[in-house]
Amino acid sequence: MKELIFNTATSEKRAVLLEDGELAEVHIEQPDETKTAGDIYIGRVKNVVQGMQAAFVDIGREKNGFLYRDELLSYRRLDEPYARKEKRSINEFITQGQLVAVQVEKEEFGEKGARLTENLSFAGKYSVFMPNGNYIAVSKKIHPETEREAWRTKAAEVLEQQEGAVIRTNAGDSRWEVVKADIMLLKEEWSELEKAAGKMKQPGLLKKGSGLAEKLLKDYPAVQLSRIVVDNAEEAERIRRLLRYEEKDTNKMVTYRGRENVFSHEKLDKPLERLLLDHVWLKNGASLKIDKTEAMTVIDVNTARFTGKTNVAETIKQTNVEAAKVIAKELRLRDIAGIIVIDFIDMKRTEDKEEVTDCLKQALKKDRALTNVLGISRIGLLEMTRKKTARSLHDRLFEPCRPCSGSGKIKKAQTIVYEAERLLYEYREVESEAVLLTLPFHAAEWLEKDGQHLLDFWKQLFPFSISISSAQSLRPEISFAGTAEEVSKRQQER
Repeated sequence: MKELIFNTATSEKRAVLLEDGELAEVHIEQPDETKTAGDIYIGRVKNVVQGMQAAFVDIGREKNGFLYRDELLSYRRLDEPYARKEKRSINEFITQGQLVAVQVEKEEFGEKGARLTENLSFAGKYSVFMPNGNYIAVSKKIHPETEREAWRTKAAEVLEQQEGAVIRTNAGDSRWEVVKADIMLLKEEWSELEKAAGKMKQPGLLKKGSGLAEKLLKDYPAVQLSRIVVDNAEEAERIRRLLRYEEKDTNKMVTYRGRENVFSHEKLDKPLERLLLDHVWLKNGASLKIDKTEAMTVIDVNTARFTGKTNVAETIKQTNVEAAKVIAKELRLRDIAGIIVIDFIDMKRTEDKEEVTDCLKQALKKDRALTNVLGISRIGLLEMTRKKTARSLHDRLFEPCRPCSGSGKIKKAQTIVYEAERLLYEYREVESEAVLLTLPFHAAEWLEKDGQHLLDFWKQLFPFSISISSAQSLRPEISFAGTAEEVSKRQQER
């Protein structure tokens, strides 16, 4: 069974999903971070790009969102053969300056604006209501087909015109009256928003999307959960409301009132800390190295301390199989998305490659994010993609290192000292008695311990004396030039 643990008593809101007692997903929201997925905006079309079949929409944020033709209601409602419909230009369906109600499907990231849709949706406990969905869907997990058809018939009774709905899995164990009340509450919410939207003449936010509790209880209905732990009364009440105050679900809630942090109490701190490392040890002694670049994520599989008990080929296959299982888990935990390249240990046998690929695909079935796994190449590389809907855990908790410009590397002490020498050389004709040379700490330390030969050379090369100071920087600097007394004073002040 699954458990949800909420830590929302302080500024940073955190929640984790446990599956069979093990960490499966981590969700974090920080106060200075604006999550937009699920938000509904009134936007104004700024420009329509026919070549992209997309419109850029001002939604009142710094970046314009983009709205593809296929996400326009007027296009979706067009009843004609697909071959003819596909050839139509976006200009037939939307114009510059037009006001549109849109929902964020995918958050803005980097230089990209948010991805938008006109097909708005409102998620409830048992249903999802779509004011313009124009279809009724029933969870495939509800059986048999006659039962699914019965739900479609009942839902159609409360929907009007272009309205649509999705009957969720957990509705299957509930009475129609309860599910109907859920749909009607969502319809009422849209009715109020529609009135507010009619009064808006400028781009702006119409409705904030789901918070942590709403999002997780939508993805993991209470029927799937054995325990919900909350650490503050306000969040507990919000969750009871989302559960529609039904005892069979609210009885699963536990309000934690202990003194220590709820994550510490649940022994989650260490597993969470491990997610911030780029090195992951496998149970069999092998390891993974996870490197994130701007373009993709690269995962390297190493045998490390694993030697196996059989032949080399079997050892390699076992390592790759174990790695595939852990990689699937880490991708979900760290919310790594986009292009992912996995450097498995090279396998000679085709059947071994297929077994590892199948193992990875099987392990990824627990992941709600859409994944696409290709086969292993002849040099042991596997390419895959995982759909991005929000920023990864790494991007949420880290920022680029300013001194090293995000490269993760800094220049060697010797390299910086030689740069300083060239800088001093440019000052060789200055009419100063002394200069103060400021170096990064590690460069100043190297010069003092191992660079005496350079200091002796500089005394012969330059007509001025040189005093050294250190600072938190990554580049050398002539910070002052003057008399020896003035330079000495400046050095002491530092």
